[in-house]
Amino acid sequence: MTKISDTPSAWDDRTQLTTFLDYARHTARAKCDGVSTENARKALLPGSPLMTMSGIINHLRWVEYYWFQVIFLGEEDLAPMTDEDPDREMRIAVDFPLAQLLDEYAEQSSRYRELVAGNALDKRAQGTIRGGLHVDLRWILLHLTEETARHNGHLDILREMLDGTTGN
Repeated sequence: MTKISDTPSAWDDRTQLTTFLDYARHTARAKCDGVSTENARKALLPGSPLMTMSGIINHLRWVEYYWFQVIFLGEEDLAPMTDEDPDREMRIAVDFPLAQLLDEYAEQSSRYRELVAGNALDKRAQGTIRGGLHVDLRWILLHLTEETARHNGHLDILREMLDGTTGN
């Protein structure tokens, strides 16, 4: 996988925010390089039976869907999670090949790059979060960068436990 940098090509807010989110997304995918579908389905942490590499990638995909489509655009929530099974996206991830999950995540990220490019960072979301707050696109980008970076740490741990690979 081609390395990308976290150094933006320009210093405006949009370029900095999108560069960091793209870098975090790329890092998540890079941590899965060379991992078999079988290994990606392994839950290696006894206290976290849903914490698999497949589960994390699927979770990241659906988290972006939620923030961009449900919260920002105000669309109906069609995610696999339910009130009865709030972690369903992680549970069902093991039913799909890792390559498919990575492809879907990359394709979706590309669509969201276009969405972000076509909207002002100060544009308020159509949907609300806790307390009825309408966050703006800037906040969503910051949140997704934090969320993706945090889960990259989980991918680090799982990858090292699977085959000793560190870094990326």
